[in-house]
Amino acid sequence: MLPLLLIALTATASAHSESGTIGGFTSGFAHPLSGLDHIVAMVAVGLWGAYLGAPAMWLLPVVFPVVMAFGGALGVLGVPVPAVEKCIALSGIILGLAVAFAAKPPLWIAAVIVGFFAIFHGHAHGTELPKSANAMTYAVGFVVATGLLHLCGIAFGLLVRWPWGRVLVRTCGAAIAVIGTGFLFGMFKA
Repeated sequence: MLPLLLIALTATASAHSESGTIGGFTSGFAHPLSGLDHIVAMVAVGLWGAYLGAPAMWLLPVVFPVVMAFGGALGVLGVPVPAVEKCIALSGIILGLAVAFAAKPPLWIAAVIVGFFAIFHGHAHGTELPKSANAMTYAVGFVVATGLLHLCGIAFGLLVRWPWGRVLVRTCGAAIAVIGTGFLFGMFKA
C-alpha cells in the first residue's frame, strides 16, 4: 500500500529539472522522490524482485543503484546517451508489465533489464546535477532514497504470498505500466 500512497502523494514529475534545494546529501535524497517517473520505476524493481523471490528480491534492488551510479557518472562527465527520457518512460512500462504479467525470466535476464534502465535514470540525474551540489554526497543521498523506494516495492510485493496479494501486486504493476505510458506519450512531464 505504501507504493500506491507514494504515487498518489507525488506531484507531477519534476525530477528532471534543477529546481529545488541545491546541496549535497539532502538534495540527492529528495531528488528521486520528486518525480513520479522515477518513483514508479524504482518501486517496480522492488515489486518485481519480490514477485521473483530470493535471490532476485535482493539482487535487483542492488543492481539498479549500482548501475544507476555508473549512468550518473556518465551524465556528470557529459557522455551523451541517446533517448534518455524515452527509456525512463519505457522503464515504467516494461517493469510494470513484468510485474503485471508475473514475468519470471532467468535471474540474469531480469538483472540485465533492470541494469539497462538504471543507466538512463542515472544519466538523467548525473546530467542535471545541481551546479553547487557535491557530486559524491548528492549521489549517496540519491542511492539511499532509491534503495528506500526499492524496499517499499519489496514490502508491498511480499503480499504475493497470498492469492489476493498477487492480484494487488499485479494490479500495481499494471498501474505502473499505465503511468509509464503516460510519460512516453507526453501525458506527464518528466
